Amino acid sequence: MLESRFHRKHQGPAAGSTWWAPGARGWWIAVLFAIGSVLFAVGSVPAFGSAVGARWDTATYFIGSLFFTSASFLSYREAVDAGPETLNPAHRRFFVYQRRRIDWWATAVQLAGTLYFNVSTGVAMVDNLSAEAAHQHVWRPDAVGSVCFLVSSLLAWYEACHGWVAWRPRSWSWWITLTNLIGSIAFGVSAVAGYIDPLTGQVHDLARANTQTFIGAVCFLIGAVLLLPERTNESTEQASAS
Repeated sequence: MLESRFHRKHQGPAAGSTWWAPGARGWWIAVLFAIGSVLFAVGSVPAFGSAVGARWDTATYFIGSLFFTSASFLSYREAVDAGPETLNPAHRRFFVYQRRRIDWWATAVQLAGTLYFNVSTGVAMVDNLSAEAAHQHVWRPDAVGSVCFLVSSLLAWYEACHGWVAWRPRSWSWWITLTNLIGSIAFGVSAVAGYIDPLTGQVHDLARANTQTFIGAVCFLIGAVLLLPERTNESTEQASAS
């Protein structure tokens, strides 16, 4: 069953202004995703890594992944709370299973992806990792997380567009899901380019991995910023959905 993104994003009156509303969950989702995106973009710039060193560069990624996870959890709860009360019993406040809702799948898969990124970036901070350990615990979680982001973005796109092909340039949701989908594709390319050889520990194409990570992070940043006007601009969304 397709659940309306509009309903999920507008469960109550929009609190605060478009750009400043710390009392609104939707505002925090946007801000946390934006901060995580900025940190990933910064971490992917070779000049930054050269200036601060590998330890701080990997720490930047790890901190960014924590912001992604925080935002993703809030998105997940937003989807859960938008569901019928019969699917969200009071005694199960955090994790529920709503398999017939596309928005639940989109946010749950995204949350899983952020957890994999937590593992990947966290292990990457460990000194003197063996080639096998880097392959198993840095690259593999990164690859799985990238796949999760791609699947989540495809589901979010389908939910917003009610199909695989749509042209709705007047819709905030269309632009948000489009930029996030492009960002997820870039992260996927980065994961392929960032393959770590389990025998030598060499990265397949570090330059391309960094470039695609930067592109993906910028796309996610744009999508995150666009969440802010989407939260408060109800009339535009209603018009585009009709």
